[in-house]
Amino acid sequence: MIFGDTPLEQAEGAILAHSVKLPEGVFAKGHVLEGADIEHLLRAGLRSVITARLERGDLMEDEAARRLAAAITPDHLRFSDATTGRVNVYSTVNGVFVADKVAVDRLNRVDPAITLACLADHAAVHAGDMVATFKIIPLAVPAEKIERSVEILEQSTVFEVRPFRPHSVSLIATELPSLKQSVMDKTARILAQRLQASGSVVSHEERVAHRAAPVATAIRFARQAEDDARRLIVVFGASAVIDPDDVIPDAIRLAGGEVIRVGMPVDPGNLLVLGQVGGVPVVGAPGCARSPKENGFDWVLDRILAGELPTAEEIGAMGVGGLLMEIQTRPRPRDAVEKPMKSLSVAVVLLAAGRASRMGDGGHHKLLAEFDGVPLVRRSAEAALKSSADVVVVTGYRGEEIAATLSGLKVELVHNPDFASGMASSLIAGVGSSKIQDADGILVMLADMPGLTAQDLKLLVAAFRKENGEAVVRAVSRGKRGNPVILPRSLRDAVMRLEGDIGARHIVETSGLPVIDVDIGDAAHLDVDTPEAIIAAGGVLKG
Repeated sequence: MIFGDTPLEQAEGAILAHSVKLPEGVFAKGHVLEGADIEHLLRAGLRSVITARLERGDLMEDEAARRLAAAITPDHLRFSDATTGRVNVYSTVNGVFVADKVAVDRLNRVDPAITLACLADHAAVHAGDMVATFKIIPLAVPAEKIERSVEILEQSTVFEVRPFRPHSVSLIATELPSLKQSVMDKTARILAQRLQASGSVVSHEERVAHRAAPVATAIRFARQAEDDARRLIVVFGASAVIDPDDVIPDAIRLAGGEVIRVGMPVDPGNLLVLGQVGGVPVVGAPGCARSPKENGFDWVLDRILAGELPTAEEIGAMGVGGLLMEIQTRPRPRDAVEKPMKSLSVAVVLLAAGRASRMGDGGHHKLLAEFDGVPLVRRSAEAALKSSADVVVVTGYRGEEIAATLSGLKVELVHNPDFASGMASSLIAGVGSSKIQDADGILVMLADMPGLTAQDLKLLVAAFRKENGEAVVRAVSRGKRGNPVILPRSLRDAVMRLEGDIGARHIVETSGLPVIDVDIGDAAHLDVDTPEAIIAAGGVLKG
């Protein structure tokens, strides 16, 4: 390709390297100049333009990118159309992204004009996540360079997504007097949440004494379970593993199994144990796996759920990148071509499940109170619908009455039978809805805020799009934080691991993402939890 400043009298047939703005319009980058175009440019006072001319054997950028993408096996992958020399690759399933670093490096050494960027090897992904991008830097490249690159891509599996496979998981927890039952209950809930993305479930739970013999008996029982599902055994010890002959590794051997590795170079997660009994993986979970935060247990669990059993050598190689103490989230890569600002999608999760415990004994439900003749929950849902096509309403307490009030509105109703446990379960129910899966942002909205208008919500959405979906957007009033809040898609997993009567505030404060405050006035703080508050806000008690 010949690139440079070209006199207009010599520019016919050349390709514009940069866009040129004229009084009557624009010639875009990549436009092939014709005779009439030259006349327009001369009339505009130009005498030369920066162009590229193809040489024999050159390929234009989009065709070059298409050929690279076509060399990748498309299983569980979706490819964007080639645009400006770029093809983006997306996962179509929940699973683990696997990359061959040697092959990726070989491709990127063919020519600096030809690039492949992808996620880290064995990164967990959700359906819709971008996993890789091919980009041709100049307007054209030699075809023989593309042929050499295609050969590298076809010689091995350079990258792929291995889908999660549903597993039937047996949870074995050991007991000591020092370990509270509430901690063990929490452990089971968090494990169940971790398994959701793979469609796996905890099918059996057993609590035994913290000694090798009873643990081995429990492992043998779990190993022999009669079902057709793939099986996995997870053991949570009441005390940390500090030796290769400690309770959990000893129990694996007593059950007739093999201990693959004790300890891993990932922090948190150092004290993990991995083994197998009769082909069934057994994971001795580190204490940090009782927390929803990312840790080494997630790394091993994801691989197992994707059909792999890590070797001792593979676990030993996890040290680089294994310091997770300060990593709260890993934001999803964004793509300005695939997701221009105006098309970034925001779905609404409207929380309407609470027990309204501060309403007293009169039987009134705050969400059924009427404002301007409209029940509060319907008023909130209508405002949400004016800001987003996808609205999920989470119901719980008196759910049938709430649902009836929303009759005729194009919202998805998700009932949370566990609403009494607190807000976290309602958030999880809403964010887990199919309508939310592909959204770039999740607007979490409380249904008891009568001051919120569709315009307030649109202001928040506009701020989220301005940040290209890579920041948390929060409503404030006079600098004081309030509600609603928009969470980027990258924080979805963190939401799915919440528990108790807490909302998203902790996630916002620890995500490491920018937080953009949008002042919407008093509406950000006005919620109505009592009969007096409803009346003061102009409502009429009903229901």
